[in-house]
Amino acid sequence: MNVSLVITTYNWPAALARVLESVAMQTRLPDEVLIADDGSGAETAVLIARASESLPVPLRHVWQEDLGFRAARSRNRGIAASKGDYIVLLDGDMMIHPRFIADHLMMAEPGFFLQGGRLKANDAESQRLLAGGEPVYAPWVKANFHEFDGTRRLYAFRQPLLARWKARSRNGGRVMSCNMSFWREDLLRVNGFDERMEGYGAEDRELVVRLENAGLRRRALKWCALAMHFEHSTRQQENLNDPDLPNNRLLKASIEQRLVRCELGIDQHTAEFVNS
Repeated sequence: MNVSLVITTYNWPAALARVLESVAMQTRLPDEVLIADDGSGAETAVLIARASESLPVPLRHVWQEDLGFRAARSRNRGIAASKGDYIVLLDGDMMIHPRFIADHLMMAEPGFFLQGGRLKANDAESQRLLAGGEPVYAPWVKANFHEFDGTRRLYAFRQPLLARWKARSRNGGRVMSCNMSFWREDLLRVNGFDERMEGYGAEDRELVVRLENAGLRRRALKWCALAMHFEHSTRQQENLNDPDLPNNRLLKASIEQRLVRCELGIDQHTAEFVNS
């Protein structure tokens, strides 16, 4: 099957360059790469144009105007522009294991979508990686294993047999759109991310609610699809779980109303990319 890798980015070309280098080293290359750009400046465009000359698969820059944090819309545009039967989402601040794409495809199964994690490199390790160092996918890597949104030390190496066992014994894991994959038809069925959700947080959890309301199941990826996250400042709100935040109110409505399809989603962009 054809697989599209959709990478989000915003004004960090140095990190994106390293991400694309790790994409080029995949044992199973994606059939195309789309950069879902939430309004980066010219330096990022130059980097992507240069990378497109050497990346062994088609690379497309899908840009939108910088009007604040609009990750939901950016990802939808990347998905709408893609052509793959299977969609892998990745953030532009994460290098990936050489078998990252192969692992997502190894675990793909109709009726399921996949949730991976991220090893959170500490500041010193992040700087080493950004300077050209090779990532270490092992329990002794210099990572912030104690952080709630990072992969635990136990899972910091690749072991396919354990990965298959874990995926079938545990449904889910923490929702993070930085490392997820879906069948294209499933994303279109629920109309992708809800573009009413702007600002940091909840757009990925809300998508998962609707996918599960549609009857799909989420499988956790442990011991496979490894990715190394660069340390950086965040645009996260101080109290991300405040129920009065607009995105959290939308999330609550999707849960309570058992919504499947959002109104403002991927179909806003399909006409733009239908012949491209």
